[in-house]
Amino acid sequence: MAAGCPRSLPYVFADAEDEHNQYTMVIHQVAAQLKRQAVEVGEGAVSLGGRTLRTYEQLVEYVSDQLTDEDLRRDWAGPVTGTGTVNAFLRRLRSSLKPMRTLVRGDLALRPGREVTTANHQVTVVDLHNLPERAQRFVVGVVLAAETARKETAGTRGLLFTMLDELNKYAPREGSSPIKEVLLDIAERGRSLGIILIGAQQTASEVERRIVSNSSIKVVGRLDPAEAGRPEYGFLPPSQRARAVLAKPGAMFVSQPEIPAPLAVEFPFPAWATRESESAGDPLLSTTGPATNGDPFARLPAVDDEAPF
Repeated sequence: MAAGCPRSLPYVFADAEDEHNQYTMVIHQVAAQLKRQAVEVGEGAVSLGGRTLRTYEQLVEYVSDQLTDEDLRRDWAGPVTGTGTVNAFLRRLRSSLKPMRTLVRGDLALRPGREVTTANHQVTVVDLHNLPERAQRFVVGVVLAAETARKETAGTRGLLFTMLDELNKYAPREGSSPIKEVLLDIAERGRSLGIILIGAQQTASEVERRIVSNSSIKVVGRLDPAEAGRPEYGFLPPSQRARAVLAKPGAMFVSQPEIPAPLAVEFPFPAWATRESESAGDPLLSTTGPATNGDPFARLPAVDDEAPF
């Protein structure tokens, strides 16, 4: 929690923002105060105002105390921020307790083996499906921002491939959010930094236009007729748009800069079962051969231990 606490605070409020909301000013003001005052005390905990904070609940309580104190509110919320705006921020901050308390904490020993990092050229898969919606956005924002900053510091040597599913949820066409700003930064200058963004979504028409227009390679599968008529698919000739509406699973159209016309390709059906329902059963339990009793080596030919090599 310590090192990234001030930088991570905006991602607690990473849903699409309404331009008329004023509490976003309080977010950045509080983050600036945390950055100035927070002192790391080990294992992710921080010291603020002489108090050691090890859990997210303690952090929320500390920030609430500063914003409800008449003498301290000016420094933490800004000199011209009204009470209603501060209360709007506090309501959203307190509502984040349930989804965030298990993620932001400094009461656990650090485990480097489970650290999310690409510094060692490793492949990291972040599974979010069990997290609440707000926690999912927080994790996506923090990981993207941290790895983008690390790659920018490290220079252009090597490539960082960032694959993000449901891109339309994190970079929607309407509204703004901290995650959307990071994704826009990657899309517009990522190639010069050695960062390659791979986005997947059902409806490209719902993704921020600047991200779609900066994509050099586009892959399209089967499309809904209404979606196929959107201008985002203008790179497809009319004949291929019509084929995309009727395409079978596995059929795709690939547009890339080396070839002027999109290519129709067919994604190969995997040669192995990807679901339990597709499996023909455990081959070790087959009745056509000798009983194996679960021994994976039972069908191997016998070896004479006394035979010379």
